Amino acid sequence: MALRVEWLDQHRQLPKHSALIFALPGVGNVGKVALESLVNLGESYHVARLHPIGLPPIAMLDEDGLLTPPHYSLQVTYAATGESPILTLCGSSQPTDPMAQAILAHELMGFLNEQSVHTIIVLAGMADTPERKETFVVASSSAHRVDLEQQGVNVRRDEPRSGAIGVAALMASLGPIYNINSCCAISTTLGSSGDARASHRLLQAVNQWFNLGFQIPENDHSWIRERLEVMAPVERDDLVAEMTNSHDGFYM
Repeated sequence: MALRVEWLDQHRQLPKHSALIFALPGVGNVGKVALESLVNLGESYHVARLHPIGLPPIAMLDEDGLLTPPHYSLQVTYAATGESPILTLCGSSQPTDPMAQAILAHELMGFLNEQSVHTIIVLAGMADTPERKETFVVASSSAHRVDLEQQGVNVRRDEPRSGAIGVAALMASLGPIYNINSCCAISTTLGSSGDARASHRLLQAVNQWFNLGFQIPENDHSWIRERLEVMAPVERDDLVAEMTNSHDGFYM
């Protein structure tokens, strides 16, 4: 397996958890900002770094001032209520080649299956009209969809109409192959820039539907806007447009 696992702080396996939540940069950065904001609402610590082959070759300084290769971060986060913690998996990029994206998604799912992860929730934004402000979940198996509906989750069967592409989309759909309940929680957004309200709406819905136990501020979006400002580069290549110009599915 090309995926290298760097365990941190003497961890050698993932701790017990209720679910794993995954997000990457995408439409409006809605999912990634929501996930990073969720981590900041609880007590979190890093468990591992995952080093796949195929990420853009950009080494960055970490919080300790050390040069680190491109990677995905695995963290465990405890809500203030003391409920079962969640795991979060997040990264700042993904391979630009579709085949490399597929290989990476399968490697990630294989690793998570080996680590006894049973539920994966992918967070994403979907570009839509300004007046539409909705949040819903799309499941990857009939059995899991029934379970979600019984939990009161707003599950859709007719969206996204044109499909979805990218590592996050594959992670949300590959669950049945790896005996994992996988789904995607989507919040609509204009998609042209960071959307703090869409991220906030997504956070509130996921927290309620999956009983995560976090205290989400009701109307204050400033703490989410701070995450958007940190993530916003001075200049950014439009990789989304480049990678989707031959497909009408939205990029996740």
